[in-house]
Amino acid sequence: MDFNLKKLTSDAGVFFTRAVQFTEEKLGSAEKTELDAHLENLIARADCTKNWTEKIFRQTEVLLQPNPIDHTGARIEEFFYEKLDKKIPSRITNGELLGQYMMDAAKDFGPGTPYGSTLITVGEYQKRLGGAEREFLQTSAINFLTPLRNFLEGDWRTISKERRLLENRRLDLDICKARVKKAKQAEAKAACEGDAAPDFQETRPRNYVLSASASALWSEEVDKAEQELRVAQTEFDRQAEVTRLLLEGISSTHVNHLRCLHEFVEAQVTYYAQCHQYMQELQKELSSANSDTYPNSFSSNAHPSTTCPSPVSSSTLPGAAPPGLITSGPNSTREPAGPLKIQDVQPPATGHRKAKVLYDYDAHDASELSLLADELITVYTVPGMDPDWLVGERGNQKGKVPVTYLELLS
Repeated sequence: MDFNLKKLTSDAGVFFTRAVQFTEEKLGSAEKTELDAHLENLIARADCTKNWTEKIFRQTEVLLQPNPIDHTGARIEEFFYEKLDKKIPSRITNGELLGQYMMDAAKDFGPGTPYGSTLITVGEYQKRLGGAEREFLQTSAINFLTPLRNFLEGDWRTISKERRLLENRRLDLDICKARVKKAKQAEAKAACEGDAAPDFQETRPRNYVLSASASALWSEEVDKAEQELRVAQTEFDRQAEVTRLLLEGISSTHVNHLRCLHEFVEAQVTYYAQCHQYMQELQKELSSANSDTYPNSFSSNAHPSTTCPSPVSSSTLPGAAPPGLITSGPNSTREPAGPLKIQDVQPPATGHRKAKVLYDYDAHDASELSLLADELITVYTVPGMDPDWLVGERGNQKGKVPVTYLELLS
């Protein structure tokens, strides 16, 4: 107990003298030992590396886990699994969860219905996208986040510890320099004024006990202060060298982080390429399914009905070609007409109406017309056409438009 009390008292005294020295340096009343320029540059470079590494690390975590609540919960879960030395379980991604919801919904809506079958298709691809995302998250965490975290929690903590120790050694060195200076000044002053008892309040702590005659204490005080200065200088130089070696290792850290950055970019390239491939495949499947579910209604108009001709028919005119045949001259070879295209549909003489577009609509094929909300177009019907569709015209553009996207105007 006595030894611990003495050590506590000694530590408190050292802390007090360092605090006094630090305060006097800030106030400009005490000299400060400056580090060499090379070491100062290394320290500045290390601080810059730490600050930007921390920002990149935090923002990468936000990129990989945008929801801060989920991110906090995930980190807490990882912390407990690491403490228990257990493998962290693989988490389901949002894409996989969405895909599972779609497939479950398709079971209730009916897998054989158009909506149900499409939900199944889209759900499968959403699960594929979620799986690709999970692989990307795992790869990025291992190859990029982990090295950055190891630097911040390992190497940087060691560097910070040694830098604090270097600062303490510098304060001790400056304290010893101040004591030597004050002791020599007091000795010179006493030599001029005569053999007077020195005031050791300037050179020693308050609890210093005189143990020799006043006439011999001057030289003894100077010798002790110079001896302490040599020891403090040696410890400072040794600690400065240790700190310098650690700081020079920042170059190796940059090389390691550069390699990790390349791996992170490669993981991103792979992930986005997979997503692009999956979306292209999904788009093709949906286009194929739509063409089977909603066939082109204009194909049935390729050959107009001739069983009930109108009283005045072009086929009764002299030299007119029979229905379904086209000619290029009086003696030319007759050929059957091909499937009627939307561009070949002629507007009727009457029955035109203006319509206001309610919502944006993207055409799914060449027979349809893309729409923009709030624009006005001309619409009309064609015999034999699906009642849910109209023919719309906008300038030189023509195509099918869904009735539900329009407001017919009188």
